Amino acid sequence: MTSMRKSYRRQDLGVGVRGKHAAAYQQGTNPVLLQPEVAAAFPTSAAVNDALKGLLKVARTAKVPRAATVRVVPPKSAARGSRKAR
Repeated sequence: MTSMRKSYRRQDLGVGVRGKHAAAYQQGTNPVLLQPEVAAAFPTSAAVNDALKGLLKVARTAKVPRAATVRVVPPKSAARGSRKAR
């Protein structure tokens, strides 16, 4: 265990408050756990942010093809509601 310097006295430090800055810290951060292979590819937070910003730019400018509208036409016998008795 590390001890304080002799010039410091515990009673001079005052009472500590647990979690005093926790709310402010949480507002300014968004910690994310990266998988090892992702962390190896992006070793710094700046590298991760640059890659994600590039991905967002591509996603926002990409033209998403619309699904073709398919109209299902029932067979004529089913359309009339007539079925032959078996």
